[in-house]
Amino acid sequence: MARLPGGTRRLVAEARVGHFATSSRGQPALVPVCFVLLGETVYQAIDAKPKRVPARQLRRVRNVSGNPRAALMVDQYREDWAKLWYVLLEGRARLIESGPEHRRAVRALKRKYGQYARMPLAEDALVIALDVERHRHWRSS
Repeated sequence: MARLPGGTRRLVAEARVGHFATSSRGQPALVPVCFVLLGETVYQAIDAKPKRVPARQLRRVRNVSGNPRAALMVDQYREDWAKLWYVLLEGRARLIESGPEHRRAVRALKRKYGQYARMPLAEDALVIALDVERHRHWRSS
């Protein structure tokens, strides 16, 4: 796994939203996600917001099952272009349904996002882990 430098780690850890990219049969899919960084792994959960299909049928879940290569883009746009930055995290994604890693990820997501107190993140929520193998970052200043 790729070790993130301190400044890059801080940008990712403090960001509130990222864009998770997967693909299947050459067709890219991109979805905004809430996430948490623990060590060199990024976690997201399939939460209770309304979905058109059950969690296992979501495109990102199906894509991870068929092709674990995935990426998370975290960025900041400001009208003051001196404050622009992005971090691209690439690696292997996997699905986690239970166990200590699952519990740790769900607890961390609940700590980071107070919204999960009003819209509970189920203890049995499907979690997607992205083990970071490579990263790229850019900062305007």
